[in-house]
Formats: sequence, C-alpha cells, structure tokens
Amino acid sequence: MTETPNITRSPLCQSFTSDGLTVQIEIYRLEDGEGWTLELIDTEGGSIVWEDQFAADAAAFAEFSEGLEKLGLE
Repeated sequence: MTETPNITRSPLCQSFTSDGLTVQIEIYRLEDGEGWTLELIDTEGGSIVWEDQFAADAAAFAEFSEGLEKLGLE
C-alpha cells in the first residue's frame, strides 16, 4: 500500500478575483521537498500547474503576479 505524501501549503495560498474571474492560487511542496509548485484552480475545477518548481513560495507567487500583469487572468 502506498502512503500519501504530506503536503506543505504556503501561507500565500489565496483566492484571487480580477475582471469577474476568480481563481484559487495554490502554492505547495512535499513535506521533505525543496521546490514549490504553483497551481491555479478556476471555479469550475480546471487547473493549470507550472511544470517548473520554485526555490521559494514567494518566487512562485511573484511568477503569478508577473503573469497577471502581462497576460491578465483569462
């Protein structure tokens, strides 16, 4: 039987709304892992997960913020 790994969620996880669109920002890592994962989940349950991991949770959040400025939430 395979055990489910423990996940550490960043305190930067939050719901974000812009132009009538809402996403849940999830930043997490395996308990013993080094890299942070960035995932956006829309209100319908669809998600986008970045392939690259980030050295810090703040770097993952910065990636979201920069992408938001360049591309918007759509």
